[in-house]
Amino acid sequence: MPLPAKKLLTSSFFGFTLLVALIAFFLKFNSGQKLFTSEELALYNGTDDSLPILLGILGSVFDVTKGKSHYGAGGGYNHFAGRDASRAFVSGNFTGDGLTDSLQGLSSTEVHSVVGWRDFYIRSYKFVGRLVGRYYDSQGNPTKYLKGVEGKAARGAQLLEKQKNMEAKQPSCNSRWSQDDGGEVWCNDGFPRLVQRPLEIALTGKMSKRCACFNEDQLGQPGLEVYNGCDYLAKRCRV
Repeated sequence: MPLPAKKLLTSSFFGFTLLVALIAFFLKFNSGQKLFTSEELALYNGTDDSLPILLGILGSVFDVTKGKSHYGAGGGYNHFAGRDASRAFVSGNFTGDGLTDSLQGLSSTEVHSVVGWRDFYIRSYKFVGRLVGRYYDSQGNPTKYLKGVEGKAARGAQLLEKQKNMEAKQPSCNSRWSQDDGGEVWCNDGFPRLVQRPLEIALTGKMSKRCACFNEDQLGQPGLEVYNGCDYLAKRCRV
């Protein structure tokens, strides 16, 4: 029995709507998977007003045109436009060899920080494609290098959490600084001491200290350093 005309029209309309939706999804998916060469990406560096401003980080490319005042010509972040300068996000070296996508030699927490910047761009700007090279192959698939970066970043996150938990057991000093008076540290309970961060070498490859508060019966522990010019039992110290 043939379908009534009304039902036939409804069915045809539903089928057409579904087809349009699928086509739109397909086009959107593919538009977000554009592959760039480094030469192509360099064209989107903010010097041509007819083109969007693009930025790469860990091989992911984002449209940062809405931040033109920062990323456009003359902007404070223009050195990131038209390239993947992943390393500079943590090194602060915005010239020459510093503007590179290589993270070789960075600590696990520094790599974790770069991944955190990529996540910021994912949240804040439009993802438009991938850069073929170190992090993605010619088919747009992640390379072993990217997988290695992700793994190192995960280890960095674990170390940061471990250090946070360890330092929570020994409260940090209060501190303040002003141009007129300089710096000061103090403890509401206990006495300020400089102490080595036990995981710092693993975290950053460097040694550093922090100010922590210790009770009087803890002051004999090895590795505690009294601030220069500060009395042994002073609760406040100038720094």
